[in-house]
Amino acid sequence: MRAGYENLPIMAYSTKFSSGYYGPFRDVAESSPSFGDRASYQMDPANRREAIAESVSDEMQGADILMVKPALAYLDLVREIKDATTLPMAVYNVSGEYAMLKMAGLNNLIDYDRVVMETMIAFKRAGANIIISYHAKEVAKMLQNS
Repeated sequence: MRAGYENLPIMAYSTKFSSGYYGPFRDVAESSPSFGDRASYQMDPANRREAIAESVSDEMQGADILMVKPALAYLDLVREIKDATTLPMAVYNVSGEYAMLKMAGLNNLIDYDRVVMETMIAFKRAGANIIISYHAKEVAKMLQNS
């Protein structure tokens, strides 16, 4: 409050998993760690209880929005965290998730638009109030044309 930011919401990266889904972004941004990895400050993908506890703890510490990153492989935890808290839930649909669908669409393996929309619906159904996604502009166009 001393800096004058009293009306800014805080979105906590409450549950950021150590994940292979970050790969494409790290490669393009050349942001891969030069040594070791980031697992020391990211959640173990197998540790469901800790993921929920971290999010609940962030709510108690004053967060206004909770986030799960990446989203697609963790929809079960999105739902569990949503059920354990009163805060809005954000999901971050990261570059690897985007790249999988994009490449499958470009290679005619899936109906790209349909699968993207199914994915967005899955995020909402799991409890997401906010979806951060590389698909955002495409989804906006799809919704505009529907």
